[in-house]
Amino acid sequence: MKTLIADKFSETHVDRLNKLGCEVTYQPALKAEDLPRLIAPYKILVVRSKQVTADTLNAAGQLALVLRAGAGVNTIDVKTASARGVFVSNCPGKNSIAVAELVFALLLAIDRRIADNVAALRAHQWNKKEFSKAEGVFGKTLGVVGVGRIGREVILRAHAFGLRVIAWSRSLTPERAQDLGVERCATVEDLFRQADIVTLHLALKPETRKLVNAERLALLKPNAILINTARGEVVDQAALRAALQAGKLRAGLDVFDPEPADATAGFADPILDLPRLYGTHHIGASTEQAQEAIAEEAMRIIETFVKTGVVLNCVNLATRTPAKWQLVVRHYDRVGVLAFVMDQIRRADLNIEEVQNVIFEGAAAASCRIQLDGEPAPDLLVAIKEGNPDILGLELLRLGD
Repeated sequence: MKTLIADKFSETHVDRLNKLGCEVTYQPALKAEDLPRLIAPYKILVVRSKQVTADTLNAAGQLALVLRAGAGVNTIDVKTASARGVFVSNCPGKNSIAVAELVFALLLAIDRRIADNVAALRAHQWNKKEFSKAEGVFGKTLGVVGVGRIGREVILRAHAFGLRVIAWSRSLTPERAQDLGVERCATVEDLFRQADIVTLHLALKPETRKLVNAERLALLKPNAILINTARGEVVDQAALRAALQAGKLRAGLDVFDPEPADATAGFADPILDLPRLYGTHHIGASTEQAQEAIAEEAMRIIETFVKTGVVLNCVNLATRTPAKWQLVVRHYDRVGVLAFVMDQIRRADLNIEEVQNVIFEGAAAASCRIQLDGEPAPDLLVAIKEGNPDILGLELLRLGD
């Protein structure tokens, strides 16, 4: 199974994939714009931060699986992949601890002005008077926006720092908030009003794009801290730049909108010139521990796919098909039974949306669940039931609206 790994990946795991029977091409320096020209013979594509565009997917004659060796899939054109029947999978949660650690690295670096301290020392300057002006974080209110795996790791560490933690998420219930030891905010606005520090842990979706806008930034207390290690597009960067220029808040960013697509590149965004900004180079998941965990998960996904055809962590399967009716066929487990049923359905011009056939113990009989886009006529049911002696029973169910 030809596999292209187009980003940095554990070479130990590359060897394991080759031993599994995958014919691996490892090109971590490959540029995204080169993928459409090279992708045609590959069945599996593994990427980290590289963009997988519609052009790449449309040029992929053999591609069956795109695996992002990381969390989220915003760098992949999932809509085009779905239209072409290509599975998209990722490795959620494996970098959670690494990202949570960076959140606190940024927070403490901002409070203690670590980068400025280091810059002064490297310039052979001693300025204890200036750099002794730190507020400290103990007892402050930390607002966590998004309580998925990373958000939960942040909350765990926040308690150890003596922070009061408030949180908001669309899925956060009062019971779950109590379990996490946080105070639940009913709205994003409520969280921004209360927090001394806000940290963002949201996937990029249409409803989260520019969730942090000028109006919400204006709700923050003077000199508050905003930390974003999620996705740059979650923040309206122009609004953040204006707030930083006005001296209203401080920010720690590991992600930007836009940011360079390549690992090394020039980067001249005006926000980088502002002294109240501390930034890192989208390195939240870039610890050896996290990369080892991600590589192990990627290996598990590919091995399962190669051996069984099942795609773990698949993000683009339909949660609901257009099916309106379900036909359940109990039958002897013999050659040609399902082929007969499918042919009868085809003749009736009905489309099969989903099929699952399960075998009973002993492998003498089976039950097949067939979801259809329309209602089978009574004569079709009779033709199926009476047309093959290996059919034991038939049941038609209307699926809920």
